Amino acid sequence: MKATDVSLLTTPNLNMYRGGAFPWHVQSKRGEVSSGGDQVELMDSVRVERTDEKQRTTIITSSRMTVFPQKEYAETDQDVRIDGAGGVTTAKGMKAYLKDSRMDLLSNVRGQYEAR
Repeated sequence: MKATDVSLLTTPNLNMYRGGAFPWHVQSKRGEVSSGGDQVELMDSVRVERTDEKQRTTIITSSRMTVFPQKEYAETDQDVRIDGAGGVTTAKGMKAYLKDSRMDLLSNVRGQYEAR
């Protein structure tokens, strides 16, 4: 077996601040951190959550996700579910620009929204 420079994590829990008081909370059951710490591979029950200044909560869930903490960026090619203010969106694959609170959903996008 070849040795690697990867650190294995059990129940990783990250808080990513984007210059304000409302961080993104990132957690999963397992994870791996690259040797430089610039890439975190999260596996099993990945959950990304943030409550903004207006007390609106966004929750992103997937089975696997790669997070780049210094870039405040995350991506997955797996199924993703986004629970947000007023609705639920599902898709296959996502690129999340956490600093800008922007997400690009890659395919099979479906949404269900509450009428106001």
